[in-house]
Amino acid sequence: MGEVTMKPRHALNDRARDLRNNATDAERLLWGHLRNSQIEGVKFRRQQSIEDYIVDFAAYSPKFVIELDGSQHADNLSYDEQRTACLQQNGFRVLRFWNNDIFENIEGVLAVIRQYCLESASPTPQPPPAGGGGE
Repeated sequence: MGEVTMKPRHALNDRARDLRNNATDAERLLWGHLRNSQIEGVKFRRQQSIEDYIVDFAAYSPKFVIELDGSQHADNLSYDEQRTACLQQNGFRVLRFWNNDIFENIEGVLAVIRQYCLESASPTPQPPPAGGGGE
């Protein structure tokens, strides 16, 4: 019998678990609305590692991530741009919200997320078949 090999753990898995166990207030509030596929049946995961980054929330179908930004992100624009570029190269769209948006306008944030879920779920219209010329 052949040797069974296990997929290696991602180097960031332990850090992601720590982040899940120590979520910010904004992350906990938004997670309460995202968990259990509450928005248009889309399954979200918290603190997921994608390449060298850990994203706050990820959906794999449709492929997008949600990032919550606190004041520290105002000083890290270059890092955020690199991170967004990497995620986009992996096929993800990035939605960003400020923490205060979560606290002050959670319904507006959820409406944006819901709209993206609906737009991404609708199939791309196909062109009509080429005419055969006869009836």
